[in-house]
Order: sequence, then structure tokens, then C-alpha cells
Amino acid sequence: MPNSPPILITGAAQRLGLHCARRLLDDGERVIVTYRTEKPALSELRERGAQTIHADLGSETGTLAFVETLKASTPTLRAIVHNASEWIAETSGTLAQPFERMFNVHMLAPYLINTHCAEMLRHGGPADIIHMTDDVVRKGSAKHTAYCATKAGLESLMQSFAARFAPQIKVNAIAPALIQFNEEDSIDYRQKALLKSALGIEPGAEVIYQSVRYLLDNPYVTGTTLSVNGGRHLK
Repeated sequence: MPNSPPILITGAAQRLGLHCARRLLDDGERVIVTYRTEKPALSELRERGAQTIHADLGSETGTLAFVETLKASTPTLRAIVHNASEWIAETSGTLAQPFERMFNVHMLAPYLINTHCAEMLRHGGPADIIHMTDDVVRKGSAKHTAYCATKAGLESLMQSFAARFAPQIKVNAIAPALIQFNEEDSIDYRQKALLKSALGIEPGAEVIYQSVRYLLDNPYVTGTTLSVNGGRHLK
């Protein structure tokens, strides 16, 4: 698909975003990724033809600067995948700072990018926006209130933009839970986490790419959250 518009993935220097970028390249898609910190995997993506753009999506200024760089890089987009995310502990005395940072990354940046880049998606062909939310939005979180609230806001934005941009642009969300562990996660933590879902497995990042691919390829789904949670809602 050398002449097709590129797919933008924010925060794709590691984990799920990186895997999706690799798989899109495998499929012959043109890919643009954003990153905040240089990581070794970015060199691999560049060698494979992906364009990488440094972006700090934690502020209005940083996001708008990224939008200008993006528009100078390509006139059109096939899709936007809002994958950039923050996980900041909420500790006494610093409550406002983590909430503001997560609000900016999870809500303000997608809002500004969608608003300012919508015309790049209106090129007459298939066009998608995908918001990566979180399964925790279903029931809230006593320990990570700000994270959960801002991810819930990202899901709400998905529905509003789906109504606003139809029928030219489909807008959906993916809500993952326990996709892959971190290397430092203890055996005890892993065992307890696996018991939270009906399927009880660590599926790996490929299930997220399969979900992205489904939403890109299906012409009749918009305004929908695709839960990829192993049946956590059944426990």
C-alpha cells in the first residue's frame, strides 16, 4: 500500500503501540509514530520506513506543535490511533499534577489532534480514529482515580467524535485489560492478576493489533468500545 495515506500511532516507542506499528508495517501500511523519549526500537521502525516524530503530548503547546509538524509531513491520514498514555501515582501533596498530566495526555491531546487533523482524514477513502482506553473504566478505580477518570473521558470523547465525524470518519475505542506483564512483575502479582479474568491468560500484544485491524477493516462499526479483557466482566 505504498501510495495509501499513513496511519498515525501516538506513543509507539514501546509495548502495545510498538507492536501495532510493527504489525502495520508487516501489512504494508505507511506508519507515522510519535515518541516522547528516544528508545532503541525507534531505530528499527525508521529502518523499516516508519516516520518518527518527537512529541510531548502533556501540554497544549506540545500537542499543537506536534500537529504543525504532522501537517508539514503529510497532507492526508488513513487513521489515527491514540495510544499515548500515562500511569502516574496519585500521592498526597501532588494530586493536581498527575491529574493534569494524565488529563492532557488522555483527553486534551486526542481532542486537539482529532479537531485539527479531521480534514486530513477526509480524503474520500476509508478513515478511522481509534482511542485506546482501559477496561478499568467499566467500574472505576479506588487506587488510580485520576487515571481511570481521564481514560473514561477518552472513551466519552470517542462517542462524541463518532457522532461529529460520521459518516466520513469512523471513531471507535479499544478497552484492554492485562494484555502483557512487565518484566519486573512478581510471580505473586502475575498469579493474582490472571485470576481476575474468566480466560485467565496473558494474551500478548497481538490481540490488540487484531482489534485495531478489525476496526480498520470493518466499514460498519463506529461509536463502539471493543473490550479486550479476557472476560473480566464475568468474574
